[in-house]
Amino acid sequence: MNHIKRIFGVLWLALGPAAVMYLIRTAASEIAKKPIVDTKIQWAVFIVVFIPIAVGMMIFGFYALKGEYDSR
Repeated sequence: MNHIKRIFGVLWLALGPAAVMYLIRTAASEIAKKPIVDTKIQWAVFIVVFIPIAVGMMIFGFYALKGEYDSR
């Protein structure tokens, strides 16, 4: 079970930056489609709120990879 937790730690570490890159790419394409202020504000809020969530996922993955959640 501890081995699975470490594998998921790697997954969480990779998922954080990938999700942020995907969000920024989606925001750029949506803003390009409809470049009004409302759209820019909406996507800016989405990005600003999601970045700390992604950092938290990466921290969780780091600790899982490190073995902090192993059964003792």
